[in-house]
Amino acid sequence: MSNQKKRNFQIEAFKHRVVVDPKYAEKTWSILEHAIHEIYNHNASGLSFEELYRNAYNMVLHKFGEKLYSGLVATMTAHLKEISKSIEAAQGDLFLEELNRKWNDHNKALQMIRDILMYMDRTYIPNTHKTPVHELGLNLWRDNVIHSSKIQSRLLSMLLELVHRERTGEVIDRGLMRNIIKMLMDLGSSVYQEDFEKPFLEVSAEFYMGESQKFIECCDCGDYLKKAELRLNEEIERVTHFLDVKSEVKITNVVEKEMIANHMMRLVHMENSGLVNMLLDDKYEDLGRMYNLFRRVPNGLSTIRDVMTSHLREIGKQLVTDAEKLKDPVEFVQRLLDEKDKYDSIISQAFSNDKTFQNALNSSFEYFINLNNRSPEFISLFVDDKLRKGLKGVSEEDVEIILDKVMMLFRYLQEKDVFEKYYKQHLAKRLLSGKTVSDDAERSLIVKLKTECGYQFTSKLEGMFTDMKTSQDTMQGFYASHPELTDGPTLVVQVLTTGSWPTQPSITCNLPAETSALCEKFRSYYLGTHTGRRLSWQTNMGTADIKATFGKGQKHELNVSTYQMCVLMLFNNADRLSYKEVEQATGIPASDLKRCLQSMACVKGKNVLRKEPMSKDIGEDDAFFVNDKFTSKFYKVKIGTVVAQKESEPEKQETRQRVEEDRKPQIEAAIVRIMKSRRVLDHNNIIAEVTKQLQSRFLANPTEIKKRIESLIERDFLERDNNDRKLYRYLA
Repeated sequence: MSNQKKRNFQIEAFKHRVVVDPKYAEKTWSILEHAIHEIYNHNASGLSFEELYRNAYNMVLHKFGEKLYSGLVATMTAHLKEISKSIEAAQGDLFLEELNRKWNDHNKALQMIRDILMYMDRTYIPNTHKTPVHELGLNLWRDNVIHSSKIQSRLLSMLLELVHRERTGEVIDRGLMRNIIKMLMDLGSSVYQEDFEKPFLEVSAEFYMGESQKFIECCDCGDYLKKAELRLNEEIERVTHFLDVKSEVKITNVVEKEMIANHMMRLVHMENSGLVNMLLDDKYEDLGRMYNLFRRVPNGLSTIRDVMTSHLREIGKQLVTDAEKLKDPVEFVQRLLDEKDKYDSIISQAFSNDKTFQNALNSSFEYFINLNNRSPEFISLFVDDKLRKGLKGVSEEDVEIILDKVMMLFRYLQEKDVFEKYYKQHLAKRLLSGKTVSDDAERSLIVKLKTECGYQFTSKLEGMFTDMKTSQDTMQGFYASHPELTDGPTLVVQVLTTGSWPTQPSITCNLPAETSALCEKFRSYYLGTHTGRRLSWQTNMGTADIKATFGKGQKHELNVSTYQMCVLMLFNNADRLSYKEVEQATGIPASDLKRCLQSMACVKGKNVLRKEPMSKDIGEDDAFFVNDKFTSKFYKVKIGTVVAQKESEPEKQETRQRVEEDRKPQIEAAIVRIMKSRRVLDHNNIIAEVTKQLQSRFLANPTEIKKRIESLIERDFLERDNNDRKLYRYLA
């Protein structure tokens, strides 16, 4: 096979010329033209589409594509001009129906014509860059029908009229409307936009401008917002039914601008119904609606936030500066918590838990809580009240909720160290009197404080609990080594480490002989088991249980303070004692003694003593007797001391002074830390850095920082720069 010659095949053109009938093009086109007429006249059923396709195919093949294309344009244009006239002739509402019907007919005809001329569409048109048949049909419809002088303006006014009628509550033919709008969209986005959308948006803006003016004059804020929301939803629904999806953003912008943005300030400040009234009356639904509508417009949410913040600061300021409301610290803090709960609830339910609103709420609380320099003391008193009695019978979860709320207020305090001072005093009283409701709750709060402020803040508080536990063990050891003491009076001693507990001036008081001997035995035992320690009795912090017999043999057990016990024991050897005699015998300081006698002689139901003359206050010339007529339905009677719950002015000054003293080393330590790492720093930057470092405990006063810098310079920790006096250098 390889020896055989290879044959080359070649296809050659016909040797003779194919002669085309000179009238071929005319004849073929007249057949096709007739078919197009028949299609437009709804007589297409008798046509042979296969034959027509072949004719069109041959025309293109024989280079008569141009004749075919131009003939098509002329024939379609003629038909569309006739169609245009019949649409123009339609009266009233029939106009749109006629337009819709003719549009559907034109689309069907166009489909058939396109099928016949498919070969031209695929070959001749791409090669000559002419418009494809379907697109051509749409363009001719646009130019001869839609943009006809008698149809264009009439169509627009009828469409806008239908929208207006629907807005004013009439029912319109949405299906017809959808078909006409879809026709405009099919003719190209520019036709839809120019012939309908732009005028539609302009008319809508006018409509809503007028409507908003009418509503704002006659409605309150809540009703106005309902109407605005309704209109917005109607427009969104209108888009889904018969407008282009892209129109939704544009028309909602129009409604938002005309109904909300242009009236924002008037709405929030509306008298008797604006934002402040909604906040006061907890109108969650209206607030939620306002939030959702205002968030759609520029600066909407910041407007709500600013009004809420200024309102919050105003009521907060009234709350913390109203002398009447400051009388009861527990009530004062409860009001703050209620206010916080109220606004937390509003933000979560109406403002979608918006973080920016949460931040505004926090900054407002921080602002007004610190306007009152007694806030740290009051918050500590609130905790004291809750942990003494307020949490009895409350579940663990609820206790945690209350403690978390207290911590939330604590975070707002700028002077956290002042709170610590008071908290320490109150905790000491609770622990020593055994008045705490729950050790778990106490420890839980300390853990929270530790998490918030670090170990330094709570180390002494934890030391107080350690002392209480150690004291129990010490007492067991004491009684184990003195078995002979089980019959007489019982002594319970709490041994407190000086640094951990609030310092109290040690006031000696003359204890009754029975207890004095017992105290000496304990002192000997304790100092014998611990070397290098000193004990000083804090009689002003102790309590006692004593048994008493009154007239008619009435017996009671009295729970009293150590001072009260010292006074009562004097009456075992005397029936009548003057104030001076009591003072001399006990050695109790005058202010404490007066409070002590007042609580035993002037409080109804606790008056185990009587005094002459009878009055509410204790005078230095008063005389005291045992009240033989004392009765109580309880065997155990607790006699409290008349005590000022809040600190008196001198005590307040003293606490403040102690706080200021405690701050000095902390400020100095911060300055040294900063200078050690930076080596050289100017005055303003030191102030800024120190303030920043210490803000978790207190707000450092720039004047005090300056004094501490001077002190450190004197002690050679820092020095001033020779050239720039505001520049400091660290001396290692």
